[in-house]
Amino acid sequence: MKDAFSGYHPVVNFAYFALVIAFSMVFMHPVCLAISLLFSFVYSISLNGRRAIRFNLLYMLPMLVTTALINPAFNHEGATILGYLRSGNPLTLESIVYGIAAATMFVSVICWFSCYNAVMTSDKFIYLFGRVIPALSLVLSMVLRFVPRFKAQLAVVSAAQRCVGRDISNGSLLARAKHGIRILSIMTTWMLENAVETAASMRSRGYGLKGRTAFSLFRFDRRDGSALIGIGLIGGYVWFGANAKAMYYRYFPSMKGVESSAYSMSVFLAYAALCAIPLVINIREELRWKHSQSSV
Repeated sequence: MKDAFSGYHPVVNFAYFALVIAFSMVFMHPVCLAISLLFSFVYSISLNGRRAIRFNLLYMLPMLVTTALINPAFNHEGATILGYLRSGNPLTLESIVYGIAAATMFVSVICWFSCYNAVMTSDKFIYLFGRVIPALSLVLSMVLRFVPRFKAQLAVVSAAQRCVGRDISNGSLLARAKHGIRILSIMTTWMLENAVETAASMRSRGYGLKGRTAFSLFRFDRRDGSALIGIGLIGGYVWFGANAKAMYYRYFPSMKGVESSAYSMSVFLAYAALCAIPLVINIREELRWKHSQSSV
């Protein structure tokens, strides 16, 4: 399914992801962590399909478990002692729960960034910051698109080397090492040449010069204004609730959070609504499309 949220103005896309990623890194309440992880996971699957499922299961899930297990080995704070390690340090319930919370936050932020990379393409980023910070915006745009291009080029080079028997899977251990160094050398040369060609191309087009104009298909319309106002209102309500301690939660020395109330529940629901905005937009557009098709 085509992502309808990606069709909104770059200002709307960037403002949304900046807000959601910032909130995901700041809010450590278990409910907020669960909301952020759930919606980032679902939206990443909506954007990238099976590739996102494979990535989340093969990389994100082991990372979450590993990070959750590492924290109690180094963090021994907490009032609830479950036992003692061989080193004599206590193993506390608070350190285990905090490790799970920190791992959940880390994984959800990575998932949100994967969604950001899929929605905020390089042309959108340059459109937003090309005139303000032309050099930095170009560098960041190149960095964001470098990883997929590098992976694609590496696959091409590896296939070519495999055809002539010089892949890392051919020969003895020493021969494989030589083949790997050769592939690395080829990729390094490709990266340097690509950087020089890109810089020369952008310079010849007058990128960064004062008074330079640029063609763009992006137009800020009423739909974008409504979305931006909605994101701002919901985000402002969540931020106000956070400042009012409606989502307060501590892990040390003992776990304690704010008592549940109608106001705190409304803040959690607002945060869930904020994280669900792209999915709601996609569902609404899908329903509109089906309704228009049925009425033809």
